[in-house]
Amino acid sequence: MPEEKVFRSGFVTLIGRPNAGKSTLLNAVMGEKIAITSNVPQTTRHRFRAVYDTDDLQIVLVDTPGIHKPHDPLGEELNHSAIQGIHDVDVVAFLLDASKPVGKGDLFILRELAGVQARKILVVNKADLVSQHETELQVKRASREMRFDDVVVCSALKGFNVDGFIAAVGSLLPEGPRWFPEGMGTDQPTEVIVAEFVREKILRSTYDEVPHAIGVMVDEMDYSEKKDLYRIYATVYVERESQKGIVIGKGGENIKKIGSAARADLEHFLGSRCHLELQVKVKKRWRNDAAQIRRFGYGDGL
Repeated sequence: MPEEKVFRSGFVTLIGRPNAGKSTLLNAVMGEKIAITSNVPQTTRHRFRAVYDTDDLQIVLVDTPGIHKPHDPLGEELNHSAIQGIHDVDVVAFLLDASKPVGKGDLFILRELAGVQARKILVVNKADLVSQHETELQVKRASREMRFDDVVVCSALKGFNVDGFIAAVGSLLPEGPRWFPEGMGTDQPTEVIVAEFVREKILRSTYDEVPHAIGVMVDEMDYSEKKDLYRIYATVYVERESQKGIVIGKGGENIKKIGSAARADLEHFLGSRCHLELQVKVKKRWRNDAAQIRRFGYGDGL
């Protein structure tokens, strides 16, 4: 009789400093854009799950905000959310940026991981930016702080050894059920992903303090089967009038570019045409208001 295949499944948290490449790795594993990316700290504000499926494996990837030194209640909420993400999972993947030395932020995360019972993988990302010797030094430095069950060197952006990461995770997961139905992709509400795609375009088109002050909320979203068209109305929130002016731009030029770029991503994600309308409002000091932070769904909100 042929040997029966073992089905493995479990939850895997991606954790690391801002810009270590967690969301880029998640997107690379999934083969499509689900999480937004940018060079701005606090790009990831949600802790959500993406589901990778094969015939004999289901990996539930938990993306987390980058752990950083918080400067406001929003930062504190994001740190709390990230640290909570390492508990009650089967595997923790600690991402290290190969192009940056192991720093205080990395050591802080490793200390948090010390008491965690989950299996642990060291993922040295952005290996395309450094030499093999430099990569080996990063592995040695991190391994002095903690014993890892496996080490993966990859470049999520270039797609290098993403399969190696999947294989390493799969080998550490226990036998288990299919926790989510096939084809689910993510547990994020569609409205949250839509809002995040808009926020990503703003992050990439503004500067200084503006990106940190941005919050986006979908007010209305409906689909016309007859026209195969989504109508989406969303509000971009900032903290000051001057930030509102920057986001809108002269004659509305910037907000039009933001809407156009976001619409391209949304049409690909939703699989149909989109009509996107954006408005910009001022909500003073919303990052210092816990109720507002949760209302946006950031950290463990929603």
